[in-house]
Amino acid sequence: MPLLKSSAPVKGSALLKSSAPLKKLALLPAGARSKWLVLVLWLLLAGVAAPLGAQLIGAQSNDITQWLPRGAESTKALETGRDHFGIGDVLPASIVYSRPGGITADDTGKAERDRAAFARYGGTPPPLSPSGDGRALLLTVPLTMQGADGFTRLVDDVKAIRHDAHADAPAGLDVQVTGPAGAAADQSAVFGGVDGPLLLTTVAVVAILLIVTYRSPVLWLVPLLTVGISSSLANAVVYLLVKHAGLVVTGQSTSVLTVLVFGAGTDYALLLIARYREELRRHEDRHEAMRSALRRTLPAVVASATTVTLGLLCLLAARMNSTRGLGPVAAIGIVVALVSITVLLPALLVILGRGLFWPFVPRRVWTGPGEPESGPWGRVGAAVARRPRPVWLASAVALAACAIGALGLHSGLSPSEAFTGKPESVTGQTVLAAHYPAGSSAPLDIYADAARAEQVTAAVHGLPGVAAVSPAQTSGDRLRIQALLSDPPGSKAAEATVGHIRTAVHDTADPGALIGGSTAQSLDVADTTTHDERLVMPLVLAVVLLVLMVLLRSLVAPVLLLASVVLSFGAALGASVLLFRALGHPHSDESLPLMGFLFLVALGVDYTIFMMTRAREETARIGHSRGVVRALAVTGGVITSAGLVLAATFAALGVLPSVGMLQLGVLVAVGVLLDTLVVRTLLVPALALDIGPRLWWPGRPGPARIPGPRNTAAASTPEPDGVR
Repeated sequence: MPLLKSSAPVKGSALLKSSAPLKKLALLPAGARSKWLVLVLWLLLAGVAAPLGAQLIGAQSNDITQWLPRGAESTKALETGRDHFGIGDVLPASIVYSRPGGITADDTGKAERDRAAFARYGGTPPPLSPSGDGRALLLTVPLTMQGADGFTRLVDDVKAIRHDAHADAPAGLDVQVTGPAGAAADQSAVFGGVDGPLLLTTVAVVAILLIVTYRSPVLWLVPLLTVGISSSLANAVVYLLVKHAGLVVTGQSTSVLTVLVFGAGTDYALLLIARYREELRRHEDRHEAMRSALRRTLPAVVASATTVTLGLLCLLAARMNSTRGLGPVAAIGIVVALVSITVLLPALLVILGRGLFWPFVPRRVWTGPGEPESGPWGRVGAAVARRPRPVWLASAVALAACAIGALGLHSGLSPSEAFTGKPESVTGQTVLAAHYPAGSSAPLDIYADAARAEQVTAAVHGLPGVAAVSPAQTSGDRLRIQALLSDPPGSKAAEATVGHIRTAVHDTADPGALIGGSTAQSLDVADTTTHDERLVMPLVLAVVLLVLMVLLRSLVAPVLLLASVVLSFGAALGASVLLFRALGHPHSDESLPLMGFLFLVALGVDYTIFMMTRAREETARIGHSRGVVRALAVTGGVITSAGLVLAATFAALGVLPSVGMLQLGVLVAVGVLLDTLVVRTLLVPALALDIGPRLWWPGRPGPARIPGPRNTAAASTPEPDGVR
């Protein structure tokens, strides 16, 4: 039986037609013999990748500078502290001992014993600092983060300090471990549990959706196995690049890598399985069915993966080191997911045969070029086709109304607002602020010319928001002065004070002075994130536009689709802001708009790509209007399933006690649902129908070219209803 005897060539598959060897290579997984070769090669690859991927966690670099902006003043200050004062990557742990009735001699003895015991963490800590009201003592323990395992060691040190500080405390003495080190340990507890809950939730969602969609108790195991191998292989590739190419990986990067590989891989698998099941109804031979499915699915999947990969690589233009480093790591994950889903998964599906869909095994029931337009999504398409202009106008107005809510976005989370609950670092900061200047746990570091000590001290003294200034320390030609702020670290008021100090010192004392510390770092992160948003977001949009132009060979359609993407993101952000307020978290992390935009545009546009490539294919066969309706009808089920999987994956972030992760999960989940249920279902099809064939200008899908005498009959004879 000749390949694709009963199906029209896919005019939209230019990505595969450019090279005959590439086409043959892409179809290897569907070969009667080559499928076994593919399976053996992947099993060998998985065996090699597993031990390498397991080493990725140990290869992480959680150096403080990896989370700071390149070239920012606070980053330079950190480097100056290392080079001239031997400070290194230091985060102070602040231990607050408090008693409402006043500190007793036993309380002081307990604090002094702790001070002596905690000398093992890098030298004897500074003397105890009693509060002015006599009801608290403050012990500061500097903890270092140097080395590849520096952050892990710091977290372990905080755990040990908390255990020892609480042990044997006199009755009635309240002990809290807070400060930047305490907050870092609490954040680690949040991110340390990201991968497990996300993967378990996604596995459950995928299994349920596949069972419901295909009514098969075993089919869901195959894509999950494939994605699991993808994740292991992606970790291995990243690890090798860390070891041999100098790639820098952080804990955040590895968590996002897992989520993206699983989410994107599952989406691609759903699309391929749906098309394979569809082709099994046309072909007796499952190998031919898979070849047809691959030829018709690969253009959309490759375009989608290309969009996501290039969008992620746009992060290389960012100044934030953590944001910049995320790009190549996540892009590797997408590429690995693409390869595994288009090579390993087809081979597994063909090897396991039609019985994989048991008990509802798809049989060959028709030979026409199209699919029936009945079913719920066919009825939705028919309804949109009756009045397309009112549909897209109403959809656009509704999305624009939601987008208005984005005007109420308040960026900037203080450390006390970063958690959904009240970990010890937050409650400890509250106690500290009640007895000391709120910034005592995280003083500013001011580095300047040693000859200008008096001028620098005078410039800082008396500024609003400055509670105290320490004597100057000198090392060679550099001096170090610490300033205590009146406001909590990372708060907007404290960041404003940092700005005033920088202006005063630079203008009146030393133009080359550097002001660092955790609050200065927060200010630089906020400013740099704003810069990165203005630079990276347009780059991502340009990438999406170019990929759509190449894929659809049109100018009109890509511009309209890009406009729908921007409108959808605005609506998602606006709706999410209202949800944040309802959840009691009105302030958001500075990185939320950029990360949300990247995920929603790069991943959310998948669904529009899937539908529009099918629309172009169907238009070439049966005309524009009917082709758009049919594309919506036959892709509705799989795209909705994929959207629900991705939305549920990110929504699972809401179970973590981090406000930033909760908000990212809400934003992406809302955006994906809007893309799936409104943009792809109503807005884009209605626009396509209202504009008509001009949508494909300057190109135009050609007429169906079905070999053999059945061409005319196949194009005019209605397909049987109820097949899907």
